[in-house]
Amino acid sequence: MSQPFSQDTVSAIYENQESKFLTPFQRKALLKHLQNNLQPEYRRRIEIILMADMGKSQTQICDILGCSQEMARYWIGIAEAGLAHKWNERPIGRPKIVNTQYLDRLKELVSNSPRDYGYAFTHWTAQWLSKHLAAELGITISDRHINRLLKQMGLSTKRKNSPAKDTNSIPDGAITIGDLKTSSEPSLNWSFNLVENSN
Repeated sequence: MSQPFSQDTVSAIYENQESKFLTPFQRKALLKHLQNNLQPEYRRRIEIILMADMGKSQTQICDILGCSQEMARYWIGIAEAGLAHKWNERPIGRPKIVNTQYLDRLKELVSNSPRDYGYAFTHWTAQWLSKHLAAELGITISDRHINRLLKQMGLSTKRKNSPAKDTNSIPDGAITIGDLKTSSEPSLNWSFNLVENSN
């Protein structure tokens, strides 16, 4: 694992090297930032940039700092592109996609009808929840992940079976259609009018 260089050590090493990518201002700024009490991940970024600027290869940097090839490659590329001043703009670690705002909105959507939001259908599906939230919040996750989140919250998009309607709960003045009673014998009350045609 990386042993952070002291400011004096880095400055001494760096003074004897010619810069490959960094401007004098960038070099001075990075060396100054190393004096601060940085998180190890940020310190390593600066060290990678400075070593790349000194001409160290990706393999050498990885051996010295104990960092991954991917990390070294990325920050060497930043140095080569002249973007060393952006060493602290990229967040550390994998971004957390689903935040509390997303979860609160998901819960709110599932608790209401899609028709309240302008859709023609009456029940949400995980796919439609994902599409709606992607359009609204700009966060796209799979419908499977939506179902996992709903399950964690004790919710679901599945319809609940509605109990049989109680006829006593029908409001006054409502018209209902129920079973129509039929007689067991068909009614044949037809009358035939036979007219004789005399032509």
